[in-house]
Amino acid sequence: MVSTGLIAIDATILATAVPSIVRDIGGYPQFPWLFSVYLLAQTVSVSVYAKLADTFGRKPLLLFGIGLFLVGSVLCGVAWSMPALIVFRALQGLGAGAVQPMTITVAGDIYTVAERATAQGYIASVWALSSVVGPTLGGVFAELGLWRWIFFVNVPLCLLAGVLIARNLRESVERREHHIDYLGALTLTSGMTLVLLGVLEGGQAWAWTSPTSIAVFAAGAALLVAFGLVERRAAEPVLPLWVLRRRLLATTTLLSLGVGVILIGLTAYVPTYLTNALGVSPVVAGLALAALVMGWPLAASLSGRLFYLRLGFRPTILIGLGLVVVGTAGLALLARTPSVAAVAITCFVTGMGMGLVATPSLIAAQASVGWAERGVATGTNMFARSLGSAVGAAVLGAVANGVIAASGRPETDPAAATAAGVAVFVAVLVAALLTVGAGLWMPKVEAPARA
Repeated sequence: MVSTGLIAIDATILATAVPSIVRDIGGYPQFPWLFSVYLLAQTVSVSVYAKLADTFGRKPLLLFGIGLFLVGSVLCGVAWSMPALIVFRALQGLGAGAVQPMTITVAGDIYTVAERATAQGYIASVWALSSVVGPTLGGVFAELGLWRWIFFVNVPLCLLAGVLIARNLRESVERREHHIDYLGALTLTSGMTLVLLGVLEGGQAWAWTSPTSIAVFAAGAALLVAFGLVERRAAEPVLPLWVLRRRLLATTTLLSLGVGVILIGLTAYVPTYLTNALGVSPVVAGLALAALVMGWPLAASLSGRLFYLRLGFRPTILIGLGLVVVGTAGLALLARTPSVAAVAITCFVTGMGMGLVATPSLIAAQASVGWAERGVATGTNMFARSLGSAVGAAVLGAVANGVIAASGRPETDPAAATAAGVAVFVAVLVAALLTVGAGLWMPKVEAPARA
């Protein structure tokens, strides 16, 4: 729970301080990279960590991730420019790539399917607490001009988490020869970096139809195709293709991808939208965002006892997707008339829906495999969520920057901020509707036996 808290607080504390960071060190057009580069680093490393965890055990990978996250946090706190902060956020992301999936995998190792509902409730409570503490603390630091402490607060948490894991987590691991898929990790990282670069800088650093833009996208696509070919031949691939050949794992992976897009669309842009469109304080914007991440863990903690243990996984997920569509549709429809209350309510409904989608789909994926494959199954699920968030941050950033550039007004202008917010929230609704397709394709899974 403490290790999860590192990622949970970091996921919610930064968004409310973005306007303050930009005022201090500049670089508004580059601020989406603060999210994209973090998520890209997390995405490409998750699958590598997951494979290593199935080989060496969860504990050493978890401790390594905590240490790396600590170093990245300290460096972010002393960053002197937006490019430096972006680089150090990437280091943080590499640490988070180990911490988040490892904590969930450990829970899958030590609890039965029925017991995981309760265990996930405890872990979800961390997100519930962080949903209030993170945005509020970020807003307070921003108002006081102390945004660097957003990163420094991670230091004591990292030290505490490392001590607790080192002292209390015991596991028995069967040692065996391993083959790390370096080429797969390299082609995936390079390909995704070029694609995100093309999306974020298109229309900004160069025209969308320019030779530079075409070359960047073509090179990225070629590397991703090469990644697929490499994975077919790798002895222990970063992203095993058997995951995508199993319908249950494929659908839960697609669901996680959609959740990642929706999550980053709201957490990255709700505070900026409210701050620039309405002129509210970062604390108020943070509290509105807190409604999203309060609804998620609340629904996740109730999903076992009230839903998937009674109805099964698929009906629970479809109910959750219905709530997500209702929430995002309401946000998109009401975005032209900015209101803190409307944003908070629609975010809460969306969060409730995602709680009924993300947790049950992950538990269904874990329950379908044994110990030796659980790290990969969990890692693939987290990989998809991080990938969705990374690509989503890039695409939505391009949408927002494009709308603001077309308006000819600064991003702090209320009219421009409102227009950009409407465009982003409509795109989030489209992502939610596409995710419904994955839920409908999911096979029927029997409800697990009660403990």
